[in-house]
Amino acid sequence: MKKSLYTIAVSVLILVSQQVTAQTGGFSFKAAGSPAEPKVAAVWNKYYTYEGITDLCNRLVKAYPGLITMESAGKSYAGRDMIVLTLTDKATGSHASKPAYWVDGNIHGNEIQGTEMALYTAWYLCEMYGKNDFITELLGEKTIYIAPTINPDGRAYFTGNAGSLRSGVVPRDDDRDGLVDEDGFEDLNGDGEISMMRRKAADGNMKSDPADPRKMIPVVPGEKGDYETVGREGIDNDGDGLINEDGPGSYDPNRDWGYNWEPNYVQNGADKYPFSLPETRAIRDFITSHPNITGSQSFHNSGGMILKGPSVEGGGSEVYSRPDDRVYESIGRTGEKIIPGYRLLTIWKDMYTVWGGELDWMYGSMGVFVYSNELWTSYLMFNDTTQTDNYEFDRLLLFEDAFLPWEEVDHPVYGKVEVGGFSKNFGRVHPGFLLESDAHRNMAFVLYNAWQTPKLEVSDIKVREIKGGLKEITATVSNIRMMPTHSAQNIKYRITPPDYITLKGPTVISGMVVTDPLNNVTLEQKKDPETLRIENIPGYGKVVVRWIARGNSPVTVNVRSVKGGTASRASIE
Repeated sequence: MKKSLYTIAVSVLILVSQQVTAQTGGFSFKAAGSPAEPKVAAVWNKYYTYEGITDLCNRLVKAYPGLITMESAGKSYAGRDMIVLTLTDKATGSHASKPAYWVDGNIHGNEIQGTEMALYTAWYLCEMYGKNDFITELLGEKTIYIAPTINPDGRAYFTGNAGSLRSGVVPRDDDRDGLVDEDGFEDLNGDGEISMMRRKAADGNMKSDPADPRKMIPVVPGEKGDYETVGREGIDNDGDGLINEDGPGSYDPNRDWGYNWEPNYVQNGADKYPFSLPETRAIRDFITSHPNITGSQSFHNSGGMILKGPSVEGGGSEVYSRPDDRVYESIGRTGEKIIPGYRLLTIWKDMYTVWGGELDWMYGSMGVFVYSNELWTSYLMFNDTTQTDNYEFDRLLLFEDAFLPWEEVDHPVYGKVEVGGFSKNFGRVHPGFLLESDAHRNMAFVLYNAWQTPKLEVSDIKVREIKGGLKEITATVSNIRMMPTHSAQNIKYRITPPDYITLKGPTVISGMVVTDPLNNVTLEQKKDPETLRIENIPGYGKVVVRWIARGNSPVTVNVRSVKGGTASRASIE
């Protein structure tokens, strides 16, 4: 009897297992908006080293050769490849023939999560292509260029050393004593982190918070504290009385771009001259050789901001037209919906002036619509703007994993000190469980931007017989997306050529732009009339063109735009 019951139980378990497998197709059940069983395994609750970035990119290229390629835009100061990924459906045309969107991250060494946002975008596009109609159509129409880290040396320093640098890694003699790297950060307690130092003081200006002894709070006037802070972990190695100077980097890669550039005494971190750094030169050269880039996203941290230019007061009157600003406002306000807690702001007005920044160069020199997202906001901790206590968040959701307990050590100058405080992987950087959620939302903002790059259509062709065996051929070319084929800056400085609308078939006698269709007002182009040169095709707008031609050949209208792609239509009349 027992054997019979055992046999029945096993049979039931096998049947249930078969049913579950049949329902889910394996060991997982698809969640909406995500790949259930990706070909390329990737985890988005941690940060990748440079080697990890390279490995993930190589695996994507191997798994999806029809969608993604990988190249080096150049070398960093330390010789690391500046990886750039090109994503598009190769079966629908060359990447260079389609409107393109540029994405980069980690321009600052300690702003590492921009890399994960960029990588997640590449991974998601590959894994969802063919499974999601929007993604499939997007990669069929557009190209997306992704540079996961444009400061690979700074990232390697952050992920592989105890210290943390905002800049890139080029050793400098900041105090001009003829030595470099002699006063770098010193990990006094060997915990692999450069944290804060404090020492006991009978009349100190700080005290431990009674509600949370980990926390230091200032004393009120007349009250004596028990501690004073003495800066970050470090010692004076060269005997000049200074600690943590002459470290492994001192320039700012986001002050090195050749637009609105100012020298170091005006803009700290500007370095010697525009594009003096190999990293910014490499990215500049890639972007200038890909003029089809229409929009751009650069990922920074922190503060939960969707930043638009200009970065210099008064720059708006020079480079931002009202139509362009309407595009920025419309896309940015949608971004606020996509990424809760993030706010659309203008750099110089809502933050501070930035001379020689990447964002201004992209728009000012390349005519690209560009945003700079400041990733991570304390709003994400409790989904509440009023609840922003790092210590409480660490205690309730991270179980004090982000805090390095205070530990007493001997310091050669200060004597007994205590080192501790929040780890460098928390504060400006997402905790793991929130990283994937914010990566998806920021990726969605990128894809919305890319979708709004121009899409051109020859929406109408009319052929009318006129006297003398001639034909009047009128065509309407529409841009059904928000971004124009030329920004105001592009038009002003002729950064890219005009759009070309060409009539193929009959012999063209005259070509013209219909400037006022209602009143039949035209402007004739006397030179090369078969190919009309159009200054701009506005977003959600159209242009009407007309030819007078002779002959009975079939009529085809072709459109070619550097930033707007191509379109073609044959007349059925």
